[in-house]
Amino acid sequence: MQRRGAYTLITPQGEMTSHLSGRFAHEAQEGEYPVTGDWVAVSVPPDKASATIHAVLPRRNAFTRKAAGPGRPVAQVVAANIEIAFLVTSLNAERNARRIERYLATALESGAAPVVVLTKADLCDDHAPALAEIEPLTRGVPVHVVSAVSGEGIEGLRDCFAPGQTAVLLGSSGVGKSSLVNALAGMERMATGGIREDDARGRHTTTHRELVLLPDGRLVLDTPGMRELGLWDAEAGVATAFDDIEALAATCRFGDCRHEAEPGCAVRAALEDGRLDGDRWRNWGKLQRELAHLGRREDPAARAETRKVWIQRQKQYRAGKKRGDWG
Repeated sequence: MQRRGAYTLITPQGEMTSHLSGRFAHEAQEGEYPVTGDWVAVSVPPDKASATIHAVLPRRNAFTRKAAGPGRPVAQVVAANIEIAFLVTSLNAERNARRIERYLATALESGAAPVVVLTKADLCDDHAPALAEIEPLTRGVPVHVVSAVSGEGIEGLRDCFAPGQTAVLLGSSGVGKSSLVNALAGMERMATGGIREDDARGRHTTTHRELVLLPDGRLVLDTPGMRELGLWDAEAGVATAFDDIEALAATCRFGDCRHEAEPGCAVRAALEDGRLDGDRWRNWGKLQRELAHLGRREDPAARAETRKVWIQRQKQYRAGKKRGDWG
């Protein structure tokens, strides 16, 4: 866990506060600083007051997103060395099929095994409509319906990972991630908020990423709710999450089919006869455009070309203003 430059370590001697060594802090590049789930090399003084982190050991995998905010795209590593990614949404006001597709693509890219978790089953009398909506999108990924209040589905969730393995909880604010940690731990480990009466959404409580060691040896990483989950280097994850669309596109008559008005387009045929959902198709296109835009921003040649076009347009605009073309 990290807070304001200080890191909390889980060690054989218990939890310990630590800081980065000066050399490591100076030499580390973007994405190389410790994140929750990392294994690190540390030195501990005799009084064990505070350890010093000297290196981050190689990561087996990492859950990475595009950092929020304006400016040049930057990768943000959310968690590392994760076996299971619980993609959490609630059965009441927070369920969003398009968001689940985005989380699924990112989780598949990370190398962790995704599991979709539908929470707050105690607030939903009929789970069937939600399952009918979500299960076709998950492409065989397990879907669990759970309630941290009644305990429904918690044992099935615990069976998804073994002692010594780490699961991360990912989802937007208020879907019940911290309540799940408490249910899995069998005790109150994380602060939780109730349901807001005005919109039935949960209250945001988690403000930092924290790795929790459960009594049975499993580890759960709770994360703050994400207002946005920008894709980062997720082409393979999107292709896997939308393998039905990828398979359709591969059978189009033309290899460069744009799936608009070309003859022999398998995608358009599937949209017309109902085999492919229109919202799913539009979300796939949105994610593809997002990845393409990110690639152009990251490619120096593409950035130079974009700036060249921008400068040319600015010259044309100024010339037009001078001639009075723009009023």
